Amino acid sequence: MPEIIYVKPGEELPDIGDDQSWLFIEATDNGLFYGTGYSWKGDGEGLGYCSLPEDDVSLEAALAPATEWATEHGVPTIRVQANP
Repeated sequence: MPEIIYVKPGEELPDIGDDQSWLFIEATDNGLFYGTGYSWKGDGEGLGYCSLPEDDVSLEAALAPATEWATEHGVPTIRVQANP
């Protein structure tokens, strides 16, 4: 299960770099959320994560699939910016 770290409003999300897996969930100005992330398959092939605000209508709706994806693909941390 990945650790969930909440980022303060206005705080910059960290630049993780190209050698680490990552997943961010960010709030939009209209109260929706979206997620982006990147990891690698066992064979080294890159694998992206992207969710759409119209699907992530709440933080809970955004976290459920993001947590599942992060767990499945070895992403240790999900960073959440709950307010834009």
